Amino acid sequence: MTSFVLVIDQGTTSTRAILFRADTSIAAVAQQEFPQHFPADGQVEHEPEDLWRTTVATCHDAMRTAGTSARDIAAIGITNQRETTLLWDRATGRPVYRAIVWQDRRTADHCARLKSDGHEATFAAKTGLLLDPYFSGTKLAWLLNSAPDIAERAEHGELAFGTVDSYLLWRLTGGKVHATDATNASRTLLFDIHNGCWDDELLALLGVPKAVLPQVMDSSAAFGTTNPSLFGAPIPICGIAGDQQAALIGQACFAPGMVKSTYGTGCFALLHTGDTPVASRHKLLTTVAYQLGGKRAYALEGSIFVAGAAVQWLRDGLHVVTSAEATGALAEAADPTQDVILVPAFVGLGAPHWRPDARGALFGLTRATGPRELAQAALESVCFQTHDLLDAMKADWPDGQSALKVLRVDGGMVNSDWTMQRLADLVGCTVDRPQIRETTALGAAYLAGLHTGFYPEPSRFAERWQLERRFTPRMDEPLRTRKLAAWSSAIGKLLS
Repeated sequence: MTSFVLVIDQGTTSTRAILFRADTSIAAVAQQEFPQHFPADGQVEHEPEDLWRTTVATCHDAMRTAGTSARDIAAIGITNQRETTLLWDRATGRPVYRAIVWQDRRTADHCARLKSDGHEATFAAKTGLLLDPYFSGTKLAWLLNSAPDIAERAEHGELAFGTVDSYLLWRLTGGKVHATDATNASRTLLFDIHNGCWDDELLALLGVPKAVLPQVMDSSAAFGTTNPSLFGAPIPICGIAGDQQAALIGQACFAPGMVKSTYGTGCFALLHTGDTPVASRHKLLTTVAYQLGGKRAYALEGSIFVAGAAVQWLRDGLHVVTSAEATGALAEAADPTQDVILVPAFVGLGAPHWRPDARGALFGLTRATGPRELAQAALESVCFQTHDLLDAMKADWPDGQSALKVLRVDGGMVNSDWTMQRLADLVGCTVDRPQIRETTALGAAYLAGLHTGFYPEPSRFAERWQLERRFTPRMDEPLRTRKLAAWSSAIGKLLS
């Protein structure tokens, strides 16, 4: 009898391996950070070998901590930073360049040219996405033109493209499997989310040969088995989902109208819209929530590029705090008469503005402004951005005005009670924090365990979701109105 599902949670700044038991409790966690590379303004890269090295190391560490072997593991699930883009040699496994991270903005001009040529409506209709350097397609186009022979080698099938899940799957299987799931494929600007396939017209517009693309599979499927030499015995890989879709699953948001928001490096809110994609009129994204049994469920998504990264900036850039955990207490002690607003557009603004050229700004500084007010501004910036996302969702979703009363939250920032209370106050709805905070990893575990029978069908799995704490709005309406107006004014000034 197998006892665990092993999850690889490959994030933007670290890789984690987590062992889940059949009751979804956690047996072991291992984590390793890896270097970030910033070769120029707006450019963010990872060394692919760092992603692989930390993946293998954390899996071994978690297994060692739990005192388990490969034969005790029912399956592996993978969840990943989604739009980060890799291109590698099929024969040697060597990348042709560093991984270009989802935060990278180097293809902003390419996106602007495609827009000016009138192509954005085509991309939006087929992919549910906007033309923005955030997504993988223009990153891949850049990689294909990064050296004279790259495009030719790609045409001949010598190279393989993948988001991080595909790269790890390829490495884990010893180069035997080049595949991805529908959630990651839906973030590439190359995938028709209505027909569930790579789109020839979009490939032609971006100059991407079909030969480099991975096979697209269900999110819960038999992806392959690990090379026996890695962990002592082969382990089936049975679940893959992009991190935000995995969090939606881990939060058991299987019913249309349910919404979750994840607060990590960035913030991502997803609203389950059922089996029909909803086109946004307010610059949200339409994306695949998951694909099971060949059937796709869809979501509206709002993407915020900077959430926890604003706290990291306070800690590592300004040295205002020595730890992220200290920001809540500082914010609570801030001067209530000051309206200091941080717009953390360090790498542009995401939804609902989509301005890659925007940069961060502070408004309302006085001589009395200090670390407490800066901490409050950083935390509130995340709440304000979430408010804007939920407003857009209410406008786009047919039942939005009567739904969206409860927001399920996860990610590192939700550990701060002050931040979650301020979130409830500013968005004006109930905020539910679950007992299991590792919802992204849990979603990947569920997908892997579902395929092997380790976990039950979605409706029974949803019954296991448990509330840890509920935050309800309690801020006076005049204060809330004043704060939202100050935020709106700051955004207006920044974008004017």
